[in-house]
Amino acid sequence: MPPDPSDTTRVLVVDDHAVVRRGLLDFLSTEPDLEVVGEAEGGTQALDLLGRLDSEGRLPDVVVMDLQMAPIDGIEVTRRIRARYDGVEVVALTSFGEKERVRAALEAGASGYLLKDSDADEVLAAVRAARRGELQLDAALARRLTETIRAGSRDEPRAELTTRELDVLRLVGAGKANKEIATELLISERTARTHVSNILAKLHLGSRTQAALWAVRQGLVNIA
Repeated sequence: MPPDPSDTTRVLVVDDHAVVRRGLLDFLSTEPDLEVVGEAEGGTQALDLLGRLDSEGRLPDVVVMDLQMAPIDGIEVTRRIRARYDGVEVVALTSFGEKERVRAALEAGASGYLLKDSDADEVLAAVRAARRGELQLDAALARRLTETIRAGSRDEPRAELTTRELDVLRLVGAGKANKEIATELLISERTARTHVSNILAKLHLGSRTQAALWAVRQGLVNIA
């Protein structure tokens, strides 16, 4: 039986190395629940392609994004994608593992961060997790990122978050999707979604990924 189109995840691959891009396309295309809707060799081309796909009603659900590109790097492209297309998630894929670059990518709105030597199964898992609204990081990078964030200041106020919003925020920080949050807290998925929206508004944040980083910085959750 063919897969239900509503369950299919549309993917766009952006990488300036043709060999890497081709490898990603080859194994992503073999997965029955994934549909590759395009490829781009740079940031400008990716943004142009997204504009065309949007006009056709074929926006990807997930962009697999190389970060080391010129003249626009993947962090800036991620920021622009998240600003223009709220429903498009980004999984950052790079050969660099510096803590500063990881944090910058996540603060730009990326939903995952993997190194290019990750196994194909890890890339697939990150793409599927991003589609579900979950945060997924390479395990070693997650440990380093947590250490860096917790070494920083904790002076940011918790605003006026309610006890229930703090509960929701802890689960967001743990990478839980709205459906999982609803199940764990015995509330409806719509209520979970409303809590997340209220949290973002109160903390002046632009994405649930930024909320997850905020939760880690405040010591509410450990993502390592």
